[in-house]
Amino acid sequence: MTSDALDLLLTRRSVSANQMRGPGPSAEQLERILTAATRIPDHKKLSPWRFILFEGEARERIGQVLAQVCAREEKEPPSAMRLELEAKRFMRAPVVVGVVSRVTPNPAAPEWEQILSAGALCQTLTLAANAMGFATNWITEWCAYSPGVQAALGLARNERIAGFIYIGSGDTPPDRDRPKLADLITRW
Repeated sequence: MTSDALDLLLTRRSVSANQMRGPGPSAEQLERILTAATRIPDHKKLSPWRFILFEGEARERIGQVLAQVCAREEKEPPSAMRLELEAKRFMRAPVVVGVVSRVTPNPAAPEWEQILSAGALCQTLTLAANAMGFATNWITEWCAYSPGVQAALGLARNERIAGFIYIGSGDTPPDRDRPKLADLITRW
């Protein structure tokens, strides 16, 4: 017999941000999700990550920033349709959590471990939200790598976006093909 946690791990699926809808988590539910997310490996207790929350009108405000930065950074002037898409990018879900990976120089906790900790945080965040019945999608897209967006979000030189986690409601898509486990294992 498997546990509920193992069943969740064996069946979880990302839901397309374009397919999400409300409701999203309440303030209390979101706090519980974020609290669970921080219970991950964190060598030397550096907390090499932080959150930026986009809810309600903040999603519209970041959308205006995305459209402005897109217009400024694209090599060719973007179409009106592209700018509208950027303005609505974070409106696809009721809540978007920006996870910022932040590396603190520490010889006892190499940079790679701190980056992996941020990845573990993203995955645990999605699993916590899924366990509460919400749909999630962990994505980056161009805006995670844009110098203009990074500046608008106030990222420091030692920070970068590990992902934007979209949280809402949505129908779980059918499972996709998975790699054969035997092809991924080497016994030594």
